[in-house]
Amino acid sequence: MSMSPKIVVVGCGISGICAARKLVQSGFTDVKILEATARGGGRIKTGRFGNSIIEIGANWIHGPSEENPVFCLARQYGLLDPEALNPENQAMDIKGHPPWVPNVFTSSGRKLNAEDVYPAQDMFVELLSDISDLHTQGGEPCPSVGEFIRSEVPQRVAERWKDDDATTRSLQMSAISNLLKAECCVNGTHSMDEVGLASYGLYKTLPGLDCTFPGGYEGLVKNLMSELPSDLVIFNKPVRCVHWTQSEPRENAVIVECDDGERFTADHVIVTVPLGYLKKHQATLFRPPLPLHKMHSVQRLGFGTNNKIFVEFDSPWWDAECDAIYLLWEDEDVLEQQRTDVHSSWIRKLFGFTVLKPTEKYGHVLCGWIAGHESEHMETLSEVEVTRAITQLVHQFTGNPTITPKRTLHSQWFHDPWTCGSYSYPAIGCSAQDLENMIEPLPTKGSQSRPLQVLFAGEATHPCYYSTVHGAILAGWREADRLISHYSKSKL
Repeated sequence: MSMSPKIVVVGCGISGICAARKLVQSGFTDVKILEATARGGGRIKTGRFGNSIIEIGANWIHGPSEENPVFCLARQYGLLDPEALNPENQAMDIKGHPPWVPNVFTSSGRKLNAEDVYPAQDMFVELLSDISDLHTQGGEPCPSVGEFIRSEVPQRVAERWKDDDATTRSLQMSAISNLLKAECCVNGTHSMDEVGLASYGLYKTLPGLDCTFPGGYEGLVKNLMSELPSDLVIFNKPVRCVHWTQSEPRENAVIVECDDGERFTADHVIVTVPLGYLKKHQATLFRPPLPLHKMHSVQRLGFGTNNKIFVEFDSPWWDAECDAIYLLWEDEDVLEQQRTDVHSSWIRKLFGFTVLKPTEKYGHVLCGWIAGHESEHMETLSEVEVTRAITQLVHQFTGNPTITPKRTLHSQWFHDPWTCGSYSYPAIGCSAQDLENMIEPLPTKGSQSRPLQVLFAGEATHPCYYSTVHGAILAGWREADRLISHYSKSKL
């Protein structure tokens, strides 16, 4: 084997970039990235909205602390606010739920005090914590997170809120319903009924108070790419099929066939495409097809949609210190399955907004969050239709018919042909083994043909940081390290 093996990386998202960068830094000279679109970064996508820089894709550094490669790289490149670097912020352990100052509005146009919904929030946090603990205890009472919550809520309500009147209890139920929608956004799923109860606890959080990139997340991508040779990435080069071999150890084991007919021979290919794309195209993307156990794991893992709707106002209708606005529909009860028509009532799935800060930089801009099929439907609407729906919503919840958005902008991750959604989650029936299967290179162990022909990276291949940018980076590094160690062994 030559010491300059040909390595092709499929996809120029952060995982592919980090894999290629590590290989190049380790002395590999024949590395190429094939990218389907005209830009690098994948689901990291910074845009403009009026005079503001906004994140259409990845938003936060989740758990900005020493173990987080996004934080360490961002610090190295000088991309963070001084506040994000202070030791107290790095030491805070928020367990994935940031301590936002909330404003709460109801569908009858009332503004509540934050403490009015504390009972619901406490119960919800406790339920999620109990679910994470189930993972270590083994044996789960029902298949999904949603079912567990619905089965647990009535008895906990009966115990704790027995002295409350029906109106108060009804309000708490609306609040739990709202928190479930927010949790759908966090998990990138249509419903918590689709998230596996047993596997919910696989996800691990890192310490640190979530922070953002003041100059945009794409600054990280640009810095990383600037360290790659300029001709390493070939843009507008969709890959049609990765031809690998299970039997004879031929020279340049892999052939990467592109949509335009061009073929690249390689010793190793690192596939970093999003799980959504893999789900849709796995049957044709590999020849021979993926082994059955790997195919089944691709099918079993969940991949859903979480979109943002940016809304700008002339003046704020929320408090100055507010970080997040929650919208409670008073006619919603967490125990009743919502069987609403997606087309007519999609806006109900929007749990609320986060406030873009600081105001001096953004003006009065909110970011609305919506997941699932309603979110996918929203993508098909025009900016005018989305603005109209948001306007009606704000009028109803504030009781003020004069508030009017200046403009809106929404993301469209489901209809993006190269992502087909937002990010992965462990669906019902999913286990740690499925994530292991995702990571396993081709050919599988025991094969006579050349090892490590096809490797897999990307956020959906990280066993506990799936759905995050840091998970994607670590997965890219993992596969680069696999090749580095393979060649350092073959030198011995």
